[in-house]
Amino acid sequence: MCPNLLMNGPPGAGKSMLASRLPSILPPLSPRELLEVSMVLSVAGKLADGALTDRRPFRAPHHSASMAALVGGGLQARPGEVSLAHHGVLFLDELPEFQPQALDALRQPMETGDVLISRANHRVVYPARFQLVAAMNPCRCGRATEPGFACRRQPNDRCMAQYQSRVSGPLLDRIDIAIDVPAVTAADLIRPAAGESSATVAARVGAARRLQATRFESLGFGHVMTNAACPVPVIEEVARPDNAGLALLRDAAEALRLTARAYHRVLKVARTLADLDEEAKVGRRHLAEALSYRARGEDLVQAA
Repeated sequence: MCPNLLMNGPPGAGKSMLASRLPSILPPLSPRELLEVSMVLSVAGKLADGALTDRRPFRAPHHSASMAALVGGGLQARPGEVSLAHHGVLFLDELPEFQPQALDALRQPMETGDVLISRANHRVVYPARFQLVAAMNPCRCGRATEPGFACRRQPNDRCMAQYQSRVSGPLLDRIDIAIDVPAVTAADLIRPAAGESSATVAARVGAARRLQATRFESLGFGHVMTNAACPVPVIEEVARPDNAGLALLRDAAEALRLTARAYHRVLKVARTLADLDEEAKVGRRHLAEALSYRARGEDLVQAA
């Protein structure tokens, strides 16, 4: 599993495009992961001609998808989108437009990495270790954050809070990184492109993944490949901050009223940021960055 991500921004800001590019920077499936993914596809009847690929799954169901379509079910207890996205990315665009019951059904597989489907004649457990990537507009029309725009029905802040409350607080509490994606202007499109290529970012991500796998194998947790999947007692040990970071974390936990789950998710993100920097210790700046990603999420939780 990787950190769960929520992007909030107006229509046309590039949220869907960014999500669809995410698999290009993720490392290829390992042989064990490839076997697990292939088994799920085979059970679902989606393994065409026995073709296999080491590219991580990317699933993007429409917001009209039912609970059974997302988590699995039906007469034959078939795997749903969470299992078809096993070891890959589950992208939910227009997050508040999904059925609330369907979204809340994601909470258990996001925690355990599997989903239990019980029917009269079937009881099946499918793997569901996926990275949730979600996108949403700030309000129903998507224009509440535009300078000078005033909603006709109610004040902008109330309109935004009402729309964002369609996503439950417990689900948002499982989001590790929440970011605002600003609108793209014509000047942004005209100016020359800057930044790193996907190949460069993928190499850095791959190096961090290998570092994490080696760390957990040396600790006797060979089945754990990422910080996101690390057990709580272990992450408290490998992500123990220095004194300055600990003071920052204590103050932020009180100010943001972090739950125990949110506290440990901050540690996991900070540990990952340190791995990307090839730092052995989690420093104050890693925690500060991880908390900045969490602060936006806490605002959404309060709105929910």
